[in-house]
Amino acid sequence: MFLPKTSRSTFQSAFSLLELIFHATVRDVRKAHGNAIIGLAMSVMQTLVMVAAFYVMFSVLGLRGNAIRGDFLMYIMSGIFLFLTHNKAVSAVSGSEGPASAMMNHAPMNTTVAIAASALSSLYIQVLALIMVLFVYHVAFAPLAVQHPFRAFGMVLLSWFSGCAIGMIFLALKPWFPTFIGLVQQIYTRANMIASGKMFLANTLPGYMLAMFDWNPLFHCIDQARGFVFINYNPRYSNFEYPLLLSIGLIMVGFMGEFYTRRYVSVSWTAGK
Repeated sequence: MFLPKTSRSTFQSAFSLLELIFHATVRDVRKAHGNAIIGLAMSVMQTLVMVAAFYVMFSVLGLRGNAIRGDFLMYIMSGIFLFLTHNKAVSAVSGSEGPASAMMNHAPMNTTVAIAASALSSLYIQVLALIMVLFVYHVAFAPLAVQHPFRAFGMVLLSWFSGCAIGMIFLALKPWFPTFIGLVQQIYTRANMIASGKMFLANTLPGYMLAMFDWNPLFHCIDQARGFVFINYNPRYSNFEYPLLLSIGLIMVGFMGEFYTRRYVSVSWTAGK
């Protein structure tokens, strides 16, 4: 009950915080499904279903000629992997436990740890699913040929980071306008089915259509990733600086909004929900 206060160095405090984030991340991963193998299998199946659906759609509609010269399935997967990683990060961060959660009654738990745990658990599941799908594809179907694998994976991380940034904005606003923000988040994730650009190439779009998509950080991430995956594609109308700088700005605004909301939040806000 009574514990003596001991001074800790900066390194000890940082290590303690990282340990807390690790345990919170493990809890968040197992919260979706008690069996980690089944949870991973569900993510892999979701990816495979989307890949199969888009493969059939491209084949039936005769859109395969619009793809990059090379492995057609890699063209599809390069868009779907980043699309799922981004949307899962948005949902995970925006749905993380807030200051009124019962977990916040257990020191030293705080909302920053909960946000970090939700974001890292989402990234962990998506990266594992990506590795599993690519390994099976490499062994069973065709050898992988990625021009710049580390840069391509960097775009996966950037799509996750931008999803976390947008999720932070939704998280900060959700206690004030829960129904409206939930609707906006659903519209944003559904709109990304087209606005992400995973079904077409930025280089093939006319100028008036390009302006309809280049606001989306995920659009830039997917187009840049395809430039790193395929040797035959050089993206001219996208860059990685825009999603990176935009995400940093949104993260800062989101944390300021979350800090302000935390000061006024009440348990009664979540009563009856």
